[in-house]
Parts: sequence; C-alpha cells; structure tokens
Amino acid sequence: MIIRLAPSILAADFAALGSAIGAAERGGADLIHVDVMDGHFVPNITIGPPVVRSLRRVTTVPLDVHLMISEPDRYIEAFVEAGASMVSVHVEALHHLNRTVALIKSLGAKAGVAINPATPLGTLEEIAGEVDYVLLMSVNPGFGGQAFLPRSESKVRSLRAMLDRVGNAAPIEIDGGIDLDTVGPVVKAGAEILVAGSAIFHASDITAAARALRRAAEEAAASGSR
Repeated sequence: MIIRLAPSILAADFAALGSAIGAAERGGADLIHVDVMDGHFVPNITIGPPVVRSLRRVTTVPLDVHLMISEPDRYIEAFVEAGASMVSVHVEALHHLNRTVALIKSLGAKAGVAINPATPLGTLEEIAGEVDYVLLMSVNPGFGGQAFLPRSESKVRSLRAMLDRVGNAAPIEIDGGIDLDTVGPVVKAGAEILVAGSAIFHASDITAAARALRRAAEEAAASGSR
C-alpha cells in the first residue's frame, strides 16, 4: 500500500494559492487535488483550465483534476493540455464511460472514475478492469467542509474487493471529510489516495497539518488493513 496525500485547493485561500500549495508540499503532499465544478452537475462553480495552467507553474507534484461537470468529454483535452496528470470523471455524468476513460488515457493522463455516495458500486463493474484509479466520494460533491459519511468506510472495502476480483491494483482515492479522525479507518479499509481540504488548508500551520495527516495515514497503513 502506497499512501498519497492530495490536498484539495477547494479549501485554500485563492488569493494566495501559490504559497498555500508550497506549504502543503513541504508537509508531504504527493498530489494537488483540483475540484472543477460547473454549477450544473453540482451546485457550485469553481475553476477551469487557465487556473490549472497557472497551478502547473507553481508546483512540482502532479495535478489531480476531479471533473464534477456535465459533458466532461468536451473539456478533458483542455485540462490535460493545461497540466493535469490525472483526470477523474463521474460515472453519474456519462453514458459512454469506457470511451471517456480511453480518451483520458490517449492524452497521456491517468484515468479515474468518481462515484457519489448514493450511487451503487455495481455501476463500476464493467469498467473496473480499465481504470487507473477510482475516486470514491465520502460526502456529496459540491462544497468543501462537509462531514464524512460513515458508510463510506465499508464502501471502500467493497470497492477494493471489486478491483481485486478483476485483477486491477488501481488505488482507491477518497474525497470528503478526511481528517485526523477519519483517515485511519479509510486507510485500513483500503484507501490509498487521500484528498483533504479543510483539514489542511484551514489549519493555522498548513505544513504541520499536512505532515500530521500523512503520518496518521502511514501509521494506519502499517498497523493493518481491511
């Protein structure tokens, strides 16, 4: 199990993104998670490719772009050209998921599929063998700072079993309500990529908060699993 910490800039001070990202990197960030919202698929609007391009210039770690948008196929190429190394799309937003996953891979990025809390894991059965990672939402998408949904822990465990059944070692990314209280259980359940926003960027010391979260995750990984 390789733990990766992905601070979400959704919770950061957008007037000082560069310094906030730098502080998170010093705390051990492996990725920078970028939430893209369109005000249609989710009830919020955030950023587009120009901001991703600017972020690419201020960080050395991969950009993990989470598209919470309708018709993501129209914008994937622009986000990859802007600097996205990983792109995830929602199973709830697409009719032809295999085609979209193939498109992301053809552009040279890692292809992830995201799933909302109320969506059954069965919707991923036919794509489970093709994805580079699965992003499991542990809150309803659209806003930062929400409380972790406890059912998510068992869903991580079931998802890991599904991926293992098809012989895919793709990591599970979890997004929503991840903090020092929730990180241990989700890591033990099988999550390896940990998206955290408020727990890092709302802290008085961003570097220390990222370091503490990473340490807690690594201790959970070392202590046992699933």
